[in-house]
Amino acid sequence: MKKFQILVLIVVVFLFSSCLKHRNLYQEKKDVIEEPLYTYPFSSENQGVTVEMVIQTKAGINMEQVKVEIPPLKYNKSWLFILSQDDCKQAAYCCTWAALNGRPLSKKYYYDVRQYLNDDLPPDVYTLGKTLGSTDGAGNEVRFNFTTTLAPEWDFMNAKTVVSSGFSQNYYRFFMKSGLVWDNVREMVNYGTGIAFHDVNTEAVNVADSVLVHYASAQDSILKYLSGRRSKVLAEPNGNKTYITAAQRYAPIQIMTAQTQAEKLFPFQVKKDLRGVVLNRNFSEIAATKEFIESQLKLAKEEREAVCVGVHGTGTEWVEFFLWLNDQYGKDGDDSLWFTSLEEYYEYNYYRIHGIIKKVVVDEHTLKLIVTLPAEENFYYPSVTLNLEGMPESAILSVSADDNVKGLSYASYGQGTMFHIDCRKKLVEHATHFVEQYEKFPTEINRRDAVYFTALLKNSPQKEALLKRIK
Repeated sequence: MKKFQILVLIVVVFLFSSCLKHRNLYQEKKDVIEEPLYTYPFSSENQGVTVEMVIQTKAGINMEQVKVEIPPLKYNKSWLFILSQDDCKQAAYCCTWAALNGRPLSKKYYYDVRQYLNDDLPPDVYTLGKTLGSTDGAGNEVRFNFTTTLAPEWDFMNAKTVVSSGFSQNYYRFFMKSGLVWDNVREMVNYGTGIAFHDVNTEAVNVADSVLVHYASAQDSILKYLSGRRSKVLAEPNGNKTYITAAQRYAPIQIMTAQTQAEKLFPFQVKKDLRGVVLNRNFSEIAATKEFIESQLKLAKEEREAVCVGVHGTGTEWVEFFLWLNDQYGKDGDDSLWFTSLEEYYEYNYYRIHGIIKKVVVDEHTLKLIVTLPAEENFYYPSVTLNLEGMPESAILSVSADDNVKGLSYASYGQGTMFHIDCRKKLVEHATHFVEQYEKFPTEINRRDAVYFTALLKNSPQKEALLKRIK
């Protein structure tokens, strides 16, 4: 009897401890799945900003002769690559964005951010072992970025992701879905991905009035799901010019791209702000795109056409293409490329055309720059490059900027110095988020992100404190 009681007690303890373990594991997964994803607070972004910088120099600089300009391309790059991905494809997250940001890749399956966060990934995942990008000219990484179109009026964007960590009897959950879910988009825009209108949910796709009404409906959803973010870009769907006609009547859309009846972009020849312009893009095979790139790079930079590419689905061949761009023309190559979204390029060019730079000579060793960056509605990339001709970096003793400048770097450029300023209002809080993620989940990928976003900040006690936390 006593042996039987002991046996029962052992069984009860075993079952109880097993239940505890199961319950804790379930609770841990449930917390991760249900927790709202962080999204940069776009609704509070600076919409037009004036900043002051003070530069202290050694003797020998004629301050009156120092010239200041915003160059045609950010970071003084010599050519521009713009990629827009249509149809709100799931691959925009788990292939295009994942390749650029060092995330896992699969040759035959797809996954969502909720699955990634729960370590529930396809069986064949691999990584490139690095992120893809260029530099800001001062040694800091600037990751490649692109534009993804959205489908805000379709229910599939609200679909719940199935997470089954460790389940391997089948991989149906990794089959391609109808498109991106909002959580994927939230993660992407945190890293700078641009967004665009594309198809709207109306049968009257050839009636401008109907398309116009649906632009407003789609915008309301974007605003709701992306923390105050709005779209100002249209990627024309299916060559349907009705979308262009409707967009020209919808004020929030400021820039468009299409395959026909569109302007070619020559960045070093642009003398207008491009508002309302339809820019040309091409849907070409990768081999043809490479050939076009190489043909443009044989020309002087002033004559080069921007490489504007449209794509639907992406896969392994596109990953290899992005890697080729990085290794040939990005941070692991000659660093000549600015690979960005149409949205960011549009904003930068707007600042270049409309920005006002006031140079104030304080004394023979002190130069003050007052830079005003007027913005249209719904601008999210308040950052520019400034070239100071006649002021070599070797002559600079110190540089300071007011609190509107959250990110600052500089380096030699030509016969002077290049400065890059970033005025995103919540840049410090943004970097802090990624440091906290690394502290919570200390993976190598999270560490790279923490270092990347912290490096964007200007030198400050906050930056030093974040760097110490990463180490």
